[in-house]
Amino acid sequence: MIAIDGPAGSGKSTVARAVAARLGLNHLDTGAMYRSVAFAALRDGIDPSDDTAVAALVQRLSIEVDEWVIVDGEDATEAIRGSAVSVAVSAVAQNQAVRTELVRRQRAWADEQGGGVMEGRDIGSVVLPDADVKVYLTASDSERARRRAGESGQPGHDEVVADLARRDQVDSSRAASPLVVADGAVVLDTTDRTVDEVVDAVVALL
Repeated sequence: MIAIDGPAGSGKSTVARAVAARLGLNHLDTGAMYRSVAFAALRDGIDPSDDTAVAALVQRLSIEVDEWVIVDGEDATEAIRGSAVSVAVSAVAQNQAVRTELVRRQRAWADEQGGGVMEGRDIGSVVLPDADVKVYLTASDSERARRRAGESGQPGHDEVVADLARRDQVDSSRAASPLVVADGAVVLDTTDRTVDEVVDAVVALL
């Protein structure tokens, strides 16, 4: 198992997919799972900060994350990346009941696969602390903002930087599974590296 963590815009998804492809392993984007819960809450008219209601929601929610993201049988691949979900997901991710249930599902996925690449914000520290390889990706604030602006089509660089700073603060200070560099993780700065160079560095750790 390979655990890849890091803040938004650090290159987690791109690198994780590329590492999985090179090694012939399956890949799980755990962030998409939290976004799926936020998507479902908004869909059902549930306040994402209503911990009790969202905790009940996640227990009955069907989430499939692969090449596409399917929520309760509905293709939500694009919808979970929308601005409304991006705003709501921080509150959902702080819900301890949600994290407990999704971590259970993530560990079950790892057991079923017998190996794979899992990416998120607490993989090496909480979900798979005994992973064979633990990597923490980072990048400069300006590079992360450039990447996120390019992904979303947003022209406002300063606004993207501010949003990333807000998410970093929320992710690193939350009580439930905060974003940290896991014990034994190798920190890789992706700012001036190509995807292939980062993948080479990760694979070399095996």
